Amino acid sequence: MAFTIAIDGPAAAGKGTISRAVAAHFGFAHLDTGLLYRAVGCRMLEGVAPLEAAQSLTKADLERGDLRGAAAAEAASKVATIPDVREALLDFQRAFARRDGGAVLDGRDIGTVICPEAEAKLFVTASAEVRARRRHAELQAAGSASSLAEVLADVRERDARDSERSTAPLRPADDAVLIDTSQLDIEEAVAAAIAAIEARR
Repeated sequence: MAFTIAIDGPAAAGKGTISRAVAAHFGFAHLDTGLLYRAVGCRMLEGVAPLEAAQSLTKADLERGDLRGAAAAEAASKVATIPDVREALLDFQRAFARRDGGAVLDGRDIGTVICPEAEAKLFVTASAEVRARRRHAELQAAGSASSLAEVLADVRERDARDSERSTAPLRPADDAVLIDTSQLDIEEAVAAAIAAIEARR
């Protein structure tokens, strides 16, 4: 039986961590839709036209080792503003969402555009300052010399680009459950998500 869980939110709010934990808890398949855009962005950086990259993505493209890097994130945010790219990736995401056995998809427009009929919708957020501290810690662990001020500026710039784009802007679905992780640890955030989903089953 198909059961779709749509989890949206801005960068570094914790939606990826929550999505993976929720998928494991319910035994559902998980798709980080941001990886699709990161893969398109990486291919764009290599000189491939964004639409061509979106139309020809392979499994290998989604398994690249550089998809989690800052360059991939920046490129992903840019190609995500291109309507034809979003359209090219739409069918793949919707087919994944309705697979037998249940699916969890996380991104920025899952509950509003990709799967507006999802049985459960969450919008995971946190303050820009909290998200910047989390991202800064990740970057430091990876050896980056970026300052917290630089990371905060990047977070705010990306928020603006994601929420102000004309196609599929970042916003909560009208029926999404809001989870603010600013003051929650991982266990508390996951528990809140599971409780919200259980209420919809």
